[in-house]
Amino acid sequence: MVWSLAQLAVPAWELALRSAVIYLALLIGLRLFGKREVGQFTLFDLVMVLLVANAVQPAMTGPDTSVTGGLIIIATLLLLNRGAGWVRLRSPFFRRILESHPTVIAQDGHWLPDALRKEGLEEDEAEMALREHGLDSVNDTKLAVLELDGTISIVPTGSHTIRTRRRLRLLQQR
Repeated sequence: MVWSLAQLAVPAWELALRSAVIYLALLIGLRLFGKREVGQFTLFDLVMVLLVANAVQPAMTGPDTSVTGGLIIIATLLLLNRGAGWVRLRSPFFRRILESHPTVIAQDGHWLPDALRKEGLEEDEAEMALREHGLDSVNDTKLAVLELDGTISIVPTGSHTIRTRRRLRLLQQR
C-alpha cells in the first residue's frame, strides 16, 4: 500500500514537461498581468489566482496522484524558477521580456490618466500612496512612479525621493 503512493502513473519526463508548459504559460500570463505585488491584490486578483491554481493542477499531474509525481513537479518548478532568474540576470534580451519598466503615473502635480489605465490603477489607489507619504493631493507631487516591484515611489515638490517598502534582493556569487 505504501509503495502505491510512490508509483508513477505517467513517465517522469511527462510530468516535468507538463509542469514546464504550465510554468511558462503562467509566467507569460503574470508578466502581462501587471506590476502588483501580493499585498496589492484585489479580491478579484486573489480569486483568479486560486482558480488558476485549481485549474492547472490536473494539467500538470494528468492521471498521476503519486507522492513521487508531486515531488517531480515541485523539483521541476523550482528548477525552472531558478533557471528563469539566472537567465534574467545574464541576458539583457530576456530581462526585457521578463521584467517591465517603471511607469510614471503622475508628473508636475497631475495624474497621467493613460499611464494609470495602462497599469490598471485607479486614482484612488494612487492617492492612497500619496497619503502614505504624507501628501494631501497630487498637486504636491513632482513625480509618482509605479516601480517594477509594484510599489509607488513619490517625489514631493521640492523634496528628496521617498520610496514605499523598499526591498533589496541579496544575491550570492558562486
